[in-house]
Amino acid sequence: MTEPEPLQQVDRAYVRFHRRKISYFSGCDYYRLASHPTVLAALQAGARRYGLNVAASRLTTGNHALYGLLERRLASFFKADSATLVSTGYLSNLVAAQALAGNFSHALIDEDSHPSLADAARFLDCPVLQFRHRDPADLEASVRRCGPQAKLILLTDGMFSHDGSAAPLADYLQVLPSDALLLVDDAHGAGVLGHTGRGTLEHCGVDRQRIIQTVTLSKAFGTYGGAVLGRRELRQRILSHSHLFVGSTPLPLPLANAALHAIKILSSSPQARRKLAANAAFVKTALRKGGLPLPELPGPIIALLPKETRAAETARNALLNAGIYPPFIRYPSGPASGYFRFVISSEHSPAQLDHLIAALARLCPRLLGVA
Repeated sequence: MTEPEPLQQVDRAYVRFHRRKISYFSGCDYYRLASHPTVLAALQAGARRYGLNVAASRLTTGNHALYGLLERRLASFFKADSATLVSTGYLSNLVAAQALAGNFSHALIDEDSHPSLADAARFLDCPVLQFRHRDPADLEASVRRCGPQAKLILLTDGMFSHDGSAAPLADYLQVLPSDALLLVDDAHGAGVLGHTGRGTLEHCGVDRQRIIQTVTLSKAFGTYGGAVLGRRELRQRILSHSHLFVGSTPLPLPLANAALHAIKILSSSPQARRKLAANAAFVKTALRKGGLPLPELPGPIIALLPKETRAAETARNALLNAGIYPPFIRYPSGPASGYFRFVISSEHSPAQLDHLIAALARLCPRLLGVA
């Protein structure tokens, strides 16, 4: 994987690229809260009031009331018993796995799960079996292979970032033994899916009795950091068993302050979620009417695959000529040859959406097809 050219994001829905200001349909700042004036003001106020860094683990001298307040707000937003704040979203899965290590005979993981879940599975200290992507029948076969006395944990993304699909959590709970747990990386579903934005669990209509939900603050919430949501007993196990949590410095206090305000914005602004859903539906419906067979997936993501090697470069140039940054990516959970991933936000203007539809209509299906 090669390092891409740097981008400067401007005006919430654009980037400056080669001295041009062009539309940006990429990244995962779904509500553009990373540049929201209230969130930025909270960041600046936090730096003035608290300084930048506590410079110590929370379990030594680095604890601060702001972290506890943020954890309570997260637990309230997601309707969880407890939230444990960690430094990054990636780290949340590793911390949870360290806390759970030694409790399971087998771990079952979706083959397209985020790399952080694959890394977390190694901490569980048990054999790891892959099952086919979003396939309850193949999961059931994997459960049978583990044997009737197996103690199981399943690891999966909630909303998959490569195409906006959601894990069928209700089906998984039906297939798994009654004492099995699910570790759901809901980095992309949190704040986006569900009637109130509580993520994939709410979208699927399942309770969290047997589910540990991990989230990031760097996507829908536009700030930084991660959290593990679950029972209070899980929090205690993190504090006593996770070396990553015990030995790491928590996120900077200005970011924690900014995250508090981002949560408040999403909690009090259901219109932002409605606008995000409406923008995504508008683009997808228009492309389907134009003949592109997009699947019915809940996330605000459109994944398109070049039909041949040269098609990617042709499409890239056409998008740049149309004033749209070409979001061509290679990522572990997506097609190996790379693909275009267009991410719709609540802040894209109607003119930008129309412009994207027109540009993609010229490229599909001649050069690009559904990934």
